[in-house]
Amino acid sequence: MNGDEQATTPSAFARRRWVLPAALVEDMYPQARRADGRPRRTGRDWIVDFTCFLLAVGVGLLTADTLDQDPQLSDALRLADQVIGALACAAVWLRRRWPVGLAAAMVPVSLLSATSGGAALVALFTLAVHRPFRYVAWVGGAGILVQPLFYWMRPEPGLPYLASLLIGLLLTAAIVGWGLLVRSKRQLLLSLRDRARRAENEARLRAEQAQRLAREAIAREMHDVLAHRLTLLSVHAGALEFRPDASREEVARAAGVIRESAHEALQDLREIIGVLRAGDSDDQGRPQPTLAALDALVTECREAGMEITLAGRVADPAGVSASVGRTAYRVAQEALTNARKHAPGTEVTVSVAGAPGEGLTLSVRNATPVGEVPPVPGSGQGLIGLTERATLAGGTLEHGPTPEGGFEVRTRLPWA
Repeated sequence: MNGDEQATTPSAFARRRWVLPAALVEDMYPQARRADGRPRRTGRDWIVDFTCFLLAVGVGLLTADTLDQDPQLSDALRLADQVIGALACAAVWLRRRWPVGLAAAMVPVSLLSATSGGAALVALFTLAVHRPFRYVAWVGGAGILVQPLFYWMRPEPGLPYLASLLIGLLLTAAIVGWGLLVRSKRQLLLSLRDRARRAENEARLRAEQAQRLAREAIAREMHDVLAHRLTLLSVHAGALEFRPDASREEVARAAGVIRESAHEALQDLREIIGVLRAGDSDDQGRPQPTLAALDALVTECREAGMEITLAGRVADPAGVSASVGRTAYRVAQEALTNARKHAPGTEVTVSVAGAPGEGLTLSVRNATPVGEVPPVPGSGQGLIGLTERATLAGGTLEHGPTPEGGFEVRTRLPWA
């Protein structure tokens, strides 16, 4: 998270927290938890709690008016009923802390006190919202079982027994269904939040993977380009070292190739570093060489002293796609670099053939080196990179010794 996000998060959180239930705030914003682990009441919670309290009190007052119509109740029982109902209404403020205990306690309390019926309904609704269905089934089932006994002991004035029982069952079912609906909406909101977070994490991981793949591609380009330039420097520097009797023209030509190769290597290195700093793909820099630049590559290697034969060409190298042409060029460049390092002084043959719909085939073969060639550190890494490059382009690459004792690198690439 950057500094701007950190600066805007508290104000955005403050605006959202006011209209969200505390249970959602606890899950969506863990920083809102208090030291004891309980979530702080939001503005919405205070409004809902006060409304539930008024609802419980209102139902209790309406029920208290009907107590005078029951001749079987004494004044002491009426007073006890109202006192128990008032305590039950006050206990509504504890519904968030102990939803199971309060709802379970309201089952026997509602059997003894008719004025506590509103508080019992609020407690059952709270239980359905905040706890799984198994708790609602146990407590709600117990409440339904005691209803026949309650209406038998305290019949409703002016209503038959079965009608009173049916109304009580429907009211209980409606309260439970409403609570389960609220709970399902909250769970849906939390699931959408989790899905959005997972999507953000996946998007971030994909972006990081894309950056990593881009950097790996840049590293491969660095290896291919710099290895080619530096081997040219090594060949001409070695020629100047082991031929002190060379003419001034030969020394000047070798020095010119060294200077030009060093300049090109430095320019390529600057472009690569610039891409790494910008975080962009290297395709946005200088145009990358494709199959059309193969003649220039062969000419450059010939000027460096290699004996190269270009055995075949394609009729329209510009018709090859940029990715396939770039892959073919890099294969030829790396193969020529390897031939210069591992088989110096030998003749190298470069063959290119293919047509649209038939595919593009490129091979680089060198003869058997004369004398013993010292081992080169890090050998084989370039061929691994070439194999991966050809696979990514949809082709194949094979390499290995020839029956004559030389070495060949052969690739086949798609050409639509």
